[in-house]
Amino acid sequence: MPPLISPLHGKIRLMKIFISVLIVIILLAAAAIFYLYPTLYGVIPQNENTPKLSDILHSVSPVQNNSSTPSADIPSETIITENLDTPWAIAFLPDGSMLVTERKGTVRLVSKDGQLQTEPVATIANSKEIGEGGLLGMALDPEFISNQNVYLYYTYAGEGENTKNRVVKMKYANGKLTDEQILVDQIPGASNHNGGRIKFGPGDFLYITTGDAQEPSLAQDKNSLAGKILRVTKDGYAAPGNPFNNLVYSWGHRNPQGIAWDKEGNLWGSEHGPSGGSLGTGNDEVNLIEIGNNYGWPEIQGDQRRDGMITPVKNSTPSVAWAPGDVAILGDTLYFSGLRGQALYKAQIQGTQLTDFQELLKGKYGRIREVIAGPDGMIYITTSNRDGRGVPKSEDDRIIRINPSKI
Repeated sequence: MPPLISPLHGKIRLMKIFISVLIVIILLAAAAIFYLYPTLYGVIPQNENTPKLSDILHSVSPVQNNSSTPSADIPSETIITENLDTPWAIAFLPDGSMLVTERKGTVRLVSKDGQLQTEPVATIANSKEIGEGGLLGMALDPEFISNQNVYLYYTYAGEGENTKNRVVKMKYANGKLTDEQILVDQIPGASNHNGGRIKFGPGDFLYITTGDAQEPSLAQDKNSLAGKILRVTKDGYAAPGNPFNNLVYSWGHRNPQGIAWDKEGNLWGSEHGPSGGSLGTGNDEVNLIEIGNNYGWPEIQGDQRRDGMITPVKNSTPSVAWAPGDVAILGDTLYFSGLRGQALYKAQIQGTQLTDFQELLKGKYGRIREVIAGPDGMIYITTSNRDGRGVPKSEDDRIIRINPSKI
């Protein structure tokens, strides 16, 4: 017969187990306090390998960064860097620094904290600054992290000193751009009306804006590269589905200098209207760009209409000139810059229309060319007061960060 266990002995055994478990918990808590308390509360300094409390919390419950909702403590306007020479395009690198083209033919690096590197990243020897021409647009390859490819648009002297434009690809490594490859060449050029904006869009195709090279009839010639928006592959070939079996995506443009896509995938473009003529100055345009469409120059301008040609969604009156630069879109808000208008323009996108049109920063910074949405949800603009048509201040040209929630 097995020995009997008295109730008292059973209670003693349970008490011993409880005490043992409690001792283990206390020891574990003491160890955690010993290792974590000095670091978390500053008794000893952290090093780069020491996990931060915020990192631990985020690893448990990740915080999504909503780039379209900037922090409320960021000022409405911040000067990022100064002393550039006619900056034309900005491209943000993965670390938050910026590559910036200067029309004279140099590419500059601006660090994340706004420091302008003294030595250029590249000097494009074949680039020719003439009138509105020179080193203009820039775009990073959508797979830049793996291939380091950067695309540039610039004006050069062709045969017989004829002015032309081209698009090239270069490799960014060790803080330098090298290994230039020509992708699209012999784009008609002139001292004015060179277009020059390049951006990657849907399908990772490269979109290129070209001006009419001061020969308006070229805009209506579907076989000319002038006065168009082109769409090409990363190697410079016609993108599949182009409407005329060549590089042309849309035609009938005078001097388009801005393009951007909204959240529905619609392409919006800005375009310089004529200066002078029977309708006076102005008639600058914001267009909704669709494949194969003819945007009318020089047959129609402003509010004029003709079968088979597209009238702009928004245009300035004959007596008002915007001279628009680039276009940027955040959410349902479209921004474009004004050179002659010396302003940042803002409108709300409602389907295929623009409403609530506003003129911001009028005359405050002078001529504004680039406008781009940054990875931080801010808008970045460049001044263009050293382009021969402005009144530069000692600190020009500048890059300025705009908090869209405060303007």
